[in-house]
Amino acid sequence: MPTRRLGRSNLSIEPLVFGTNVIGGTIDEPQSFKVLDAFVAEGFTAIDTADIYTKGSSETIIGNWLQARGNRDKVLIFTKVGADNGTGARDNSAKWITQGVENSLRRLKTDYIDLYQTHWLDGHTPQEETLGTYAKLVEAGKVRILGASNFDTALLREALDISAANGWPRYETLQNEYNLYARDSFEEVQRLCVEEEVSGIHYFSLARGFVSGKYRTEADASKSPRGPAVIQRYFNDKGFRLLAALDRVHARTKESLTAIALAWLNAQPGSAAPIARASTIEQVKELARGARLTLSAEDLKDLTDAGR
Repeated sequence: MPTRRLGRSNLSIEPLVFGTNVIGGTIDEPQSFKVLDAFVAEGFTAIDTADIYTKGSSETIIGNWLQARGNRDKVLIFTKVGADNGTGARDNSAKWITQGVENSLRRLKTDYIDLYQTHWLDGHTPQEETLGTYAKLVEAGKVRILGASNFDTALLREALDISAANGWPRYETLQNEYNLYARDSFEEVQRLCVEEEVSGIHYFSLARGFVSGKYRTEADASKSPRGPAVIQRYFNDKGFRLLAALDRVHARTKESLTAIALAWLNAQPGSAAPIARASTIEQVKELARGARLTLSAEDLKDLTDAGR
């Protein structure tokens, strides 16, 4: 399977990242082990988590899995800091990052993190303080490369300039929301990512399940706890146009709507991989098909036009 380089770093990944905000929540530890095993068995290596996912349980269960399988050197672990310092407030301060990385390393049962990401900016800590702290973690070998999340063009430009001016490691990835329906968050910064070789890894890649075709009528809201929110957000002219386009591409390719939606993301400039979660082995296999799927120019245009 072709891999994609993360920014200008020496790390590369396959075009799919496993999202783990269900681990320790929707699925327990034994089931989490099963889906992680299935993900690796399909030939993928990148696993994304965060210190706040399921109140730390996601990192803890991943750490238990790494220890049980003895495969730390065969996978890439991505995690994040800054969303909540335990008091309900975002925090990008040197003090919290220095403490937060130790908490994540302990839960993950590892001595290094492959990709450490700023989850959200807190709105008051200077980026110089945050990036300078990260530089020390990289120098200490606790972190290999850095990434940002939920950044726009101005914030990413500022961060890249600060790193360059100080000779510090820079952000090599950007994790923003991006899917067939919600495009603005990444496409606003996409040009800068392409120019500066910052790799996009995209969350909510399946629009909370909407682009899988799972939700077709208001009665489908009962299919999952998030069903009512999906109906409220995506049941509109744009959403229905997208489902119709996905159905047309399905008729031409015979692939699932989930696989098609992931393949569209992987075809976009600046994209390294979508992040997608799974609760069952069958879902992992479907995600894998999407990562391996290449759509025709006609299919890509059909989908792109439908979401305008």
